[in-house]
Amino acid sequence: MARAEAAAHPIPSDVNALVASWLRDLAFAQSSDQKMFGYKRAAAAVLALERPLTELFDANGALVRIAGIGPGSTRVIREVLESGHSPTVELAIDQSNRRSDIERRRSLRDHFLSRAEVLRVLRDPSLQTTVAPDDYHGDLQMHSEWSDGAATLAEIAEACIERRYAFTAVTDHSHGLKIAGGMTMSEAADQRDAIERLNAEYRGEFRLLQGIEANIAADGRLDLSEAEAAQFELVLAAPHSVLRKTEDQTARLVTAMAQPNVHVLAHPRGRISGSRAGVMAEWPLVFAEAAERGVAIEIDGDPARQDLDYTLAAGALAASCIFALDSDAHSTGQLSYAETAIAHARLAGIPAARIVNCWPLERLLSWLSMRSREAVPRPRRSPSRRAGR
Repeated sequence: MARAEAAAHPIPSDVNALVASWLRDLAFAQSSDQKMFGYKRAAAAVLALERPLTELFDANGALVRIAGIGPGSTRVIREVLESGHSPTVELAIDQSNRRSDIERRRSLRDHFLSRAEVLRVLRDPSLQTTVAPDDYHGDLQMHSEWSDGAATLAEIAEACIERRYAFTAVTDHSHGLKIAGGMTMSEAADQRDAIERLNAEYRGEFRLLQGIEANIAADGRLDLSEAEAAQFELVLAAPHSVLRKTEDQTARLVTAMAQPNVHVLAHPRGRISGSRAGVMAEWPLVFAEAAERGVAIEIDGDPARQDLDYTLAAGALAASCIFALDSDAHSTGQLSYAETAIAHARLAGIPAARIVNCWPLERLLSWLSMRSREAVPRPRRSPSRRAGR
């Protein structure tokens, strides 16, 4: 595509996300599993690019070679860049008799950033008053081989030191989430011993915290007792079920945050790009509760989650919330997902002072200790009564 052609149609800043969305639509319009997976791979390849597609054409107007992108995907790319939509994809959708499902999936991709857009936002000079990558001192959600992650504790520590982190929390799943290999309390005690040995080795250079990702049941209770939760330095509470219902679940999240030792409401919606919208709630009430209790709201940087996204995060900022920006990494190669969380925080206007990952270790530990000392929840108004305030 020639540069003059590119200028003929206004291109959004996140052109890669737009193109990838059309490629995903084309994937779900296929009758062949092989072609469906091929277009899915093409969409993933576009989302992972570190430069916008508009910068990847040579002087002759040919798209540079990109692994996973074949002639069919290249045609879609050209159409979207030239007109903002793809007649090829629309025709395939019409012929598939799957338009309603494809449009449903399309509606579940709002406010997801491509890798190229993440990097653009991190460099954007107009966002200087918000959190910057250099402000970030450590990741507070990741998973190791002790649950459903791939890395050892030592591998995680070394990878985080290489990223110049001062601290990191390993937050494997708790015992109630068996599908994710949740740790028993006996296993958690063994992990604690292993973490203490590593911290003795890295003393003064790096601190590994033992956290846990507790599951929030439909009624808001955690899959950890109060005594069990108190054994961890950091407790994330996250929904992993009942994520496709349209009923309001404000009370579920409020109940979870009211329980002692909960520090972070993690990936609060539980959304997945193109798959599910996640928890429906009166978010101003959830944010007000979090702010009053000093519970951090997480921005999860997993590319498929990006939860909360910058639009909801801006509402949490207005409600005086504090935040945790995390990778949700399941391998050391996924630690860069934290940059996606930082990008959403920058777009939401969140300053470093409101982000627990940006605090000095001493302040972080003090906050964790204060939350852990809350033994009994204070009497609360019900969400329905507070709604009219």
